[in-house]
Amino acid sequence: MHMSTDNRLIQLAAVFRQRSSALPSMSVTAGFDGFVDEMISVVQERESLFQWRPVQDISTFGNLILKAAGHSSLREIIVHRADPGGCAVNMGDGLMALGVPFDCFATLGRPRHAAFDAFADQCRSCHSWGKSPGRTLAFEFSDGKLMFSAVTQLAEFNENLLTETLADGSYARSCAQARVIALTDWTLYPHMTACWKKLQQEVYSHLKQRPYFFLDLVDPSSRTKEDIAAMLQALPGFEQCGSTVLGLNCTEGNRVAEALQLAVVPQEIQAATSQAAAIRQKLGISQVVIHGVKFAVCASSEGGWAVDGPFCAAPKKSTGAGDRFNAGYLAGLMLDLPAEDRLLLGCACSGFFVREARSANPAEMANFIDLWAHNPLQI
Repeated sequence: MHMSTDNRLIQLAAVFRQRSSALPSMSVTAGFDGFVDEMISVVQERESLFQWRPVQDISTFGNLILKAAGHSSLREIIVHRADPGGCAVNMGDGLMALGVPFDCFATLGRPRHAAFDAFADQCRSCHSWGKSPGRTLAFEFSDGKLMFSAVTQLAEFNENLLTETLADGSYARSCAQARVIALTDWTLYPHMTACWKKLQQEVYSHLKQRPYFFLDLVDPSSRTKEDIAAMLQALPGFEQCGSTVLGLNCTEGNRVAEALQLAVVPQEIQAATSQAAAIRQKLGISQVVIHGVKFAVCASSEGGWAVDGPFCAAPKKSTGAGDRFNAGYLAGLMLDLPAEDRLLLGCACSGFFVREARSANPAEMANFIDLWAHNPLQI
């Protein structure tokens, strides 16, 4: 019998309260992207030294840009702060808030950039691979974000760097203990497919346990069809070493579908569910998860599932919301929750984050799920 969403959420909150205490006994190993994210608003109008109105949405910003065509234009921006960023870092923040021990291997800079200090202090271990982090200018609006990333320095992340960094054995030891091994941001690291293959051969194939592998590509639209095809061909190498989960947003789902000669679909829950199933079957991996702004879906060999999320019309922070979804989904995976509950937990982690601009601890997470169940329009 299919349970109503409200009842399912009430049950999930109770189960999570009971079982989240198991999360500190499991660990996640993640890499490899580290970015310094500058969070930016565009000024629509400044009324005084301390009072100004932001450009509210992307369409308005786009019209301002179009009006500047053919001549020059100036817009004031407000740089609110420099945050530690990157999918591995953001997802790690979400997981550690839930109590999961986290080993991070990422491009945090040598010496490590100060933006990562507080994050590194929370990690069970934190290793900086490569000389420089990426840099992202994140323009935030009420209906989404535009991110402009400086990534030329990330070409340093290649097989030679891996040979150097793997030599001390710390990554292999971490992977040998991990319940989940996450690999994030393939798109912005031009040599990552070759690095994946090297890791499959030299590290993952030697693991005695079968961990989950979680892959978060980041929007691959800027990469060539040949690069994307080569990356997708490397995915079965993970499945040979452990159950592999490919995490996508709706845009990424369509780019992967195009590369696999599958249908491109609208951002609609049933269409995304069918697409996830088609991608999973074509790639031959264990799971495909697709999250949108208002919903999330997943597919495995057992079927497909879809849930509506706790949509937030006015987020305090949107950059990193997808990474918190991934953190919640992985927490559900580690706790062996059913697929629908994993999706709901991911949506709850993301929903809390966009409202509070921080990750939830276990008690806050359970309370938020309860609130979602009883007051779906007021959370």
